[in-house]
Amino acid sequence: MDNLILEQNIANKKIHFERAIFISWYCSLGDCTYCYMSTQKSLISDPNKAKRSTASILAEAYLCKKLGWKVGNLAAGYGSYTPQSILELVKNIFSITNEKIWLNIGVLSEKTIESLVPYLEGIYGAVETTNEIVHKKVAPNKPIAPIERMFKICDKYNLKKAMTFIVGMGETIDDFDSLKNFIIKNNVDKVIFYALNPIKGTMFENNNGPEIDYYVEWIRKTRNEFPNIDIVAGPWVDRVDNLHLMLEAGANAITKFPAIKLFNTIHAKNIEEEIKKAGFEMEGSFTQIPDINIENIDNFDFDPILKEKIKIKLKQYINQLNKN
Repeated sequence: MDNLILEQNIANKKIHFERAIFISWYCSLGDCTYCYMSTQKSLISDPNKAKRSTASILAEAYLCKKLGWKVGNLAAGYGSYTPQSILELVKNIFSITNEKIWLNIGVLSEKTIESLVPYLEGIYGAVETTNEIVHKKVAPNKPIAPIERMFKICDKYNLKKAMTFIVGMGETIDDFDSLKNFIIKNNVDKVIFYALNPIKGTMFENNNGPEIDYYVEWIRKTRNEFPNIDIVAGPWVDRVDNLHLMLEAGANAITKFPAIKLFNTIHAKNIEEEIKKAGFEMEGSFTQIPDINIENIDNFDFDPILKEKIKIKLKQYINQLNKN
């Protein structure tokens, strides 16, 4: 059924935006050599203070629903949340979106996964690269084997599996076979292709990131090998003018765009034009604000104090959208 839906969406030329909602900027590993969180770990004395407020997270989820965006995943570093705290947060978001959620918060135990099953669509494995030499260099304490064991647990509970892949960290297109084999071995449902975004303070800060043709080739080869897999393109703002190439190559969703901050800016307008250029129609909008009644938050079964905090955050987000 899921493959049929994907085929229908491609046939109907529909493209959706998956917004990753970051819930914490702390990571107990904090040593991946490409990652922003690796530059922050030494600055965080109390990991709890690196968490976003529950109100801001729930307000963002509500805004996504109103704007026609999907909550692509809840994202955080390893060790950011306890099993009980992530369960409570996932329940609350599910009550807002009425859609099951993807988690991207590291390798989870079976006990944790089992408790989350009623609210989960699937779980991300932050694989990043399937070139073993490159992986040891860029993610020295994040081996792939525990991710594969977690994927087996997902199979047990009929959860979907997604993997992230960062193009431009030292692999070559000759490594595609290793990606292909990983997808087959683990029966991966979704691949998110990020283009390396060089971050100050990491080993890649002076890197320009991958050439667009090389990045697109990874998408094209994956689509050719796996006609029914979900492929999400995650370019940064400086690559949105080439989005049509990513869609034409086989991506059926997009992510990695700061859509609230850049709502209705030239970048947002360019994305909508790029989607049209590729012959697709966007679900939701980066430029048009629908009617958003913040008083509807009262309809949710939240603590009254939390409801008021969510309303305050929603007003702030809506003001940001209106600025542009």
